[in-house]
Amino acid sequence: MMGQASNSMSHPNPGTPQPTEIKLHQKSRVLEISFADGKTFRLPCEFLRVYSPSAEVRGHGPGQEVLQTGNKEVEILRVEPVGNYAIQLYFSDGHATGIYSWNLLYDYGLQQEQMWQRYLERVTETGASRDPPPDKA
Repeated sequence: MMGQASNSMSHPNPGTPQPTEIKLHQKSRVLEISFADGKTFRLPCEFLRVYSPSAEVRGHGPGQEVLQTGNKEVEILRVEPVGNYAIQLYFSDGHATGIYSWNLLYDYGLQQEQMWQRYLERVTETGASRDPPPDKA
């Protein structure tokens, strides 16, 4: 048998290619992920933050999503593996509860453009801002 042993716990969706490389570009605030099928996605920190898979962002059911605003300048401080099926991202605003599985990151890469447009539309509709709130002295 070639490669890693197959284990349903480490590969929740066997159809999703495994990442071959994950690079955090701190200056440009982008997480670059290359997958075994040759696809490479560049996911901005702000995009990953506003689409965090955490309950705090997604809510506890459909329609309970919480619009995330003020994250234009957010950075990822560190990336930690979760088993061999996901990563946990630690953001500069203190958010660190989202577990990003390979399936999720791959889907985000494929749907990034549509997801980003939907986010920008929601920000505009609600009159919110992507800019961080001014610091309170």
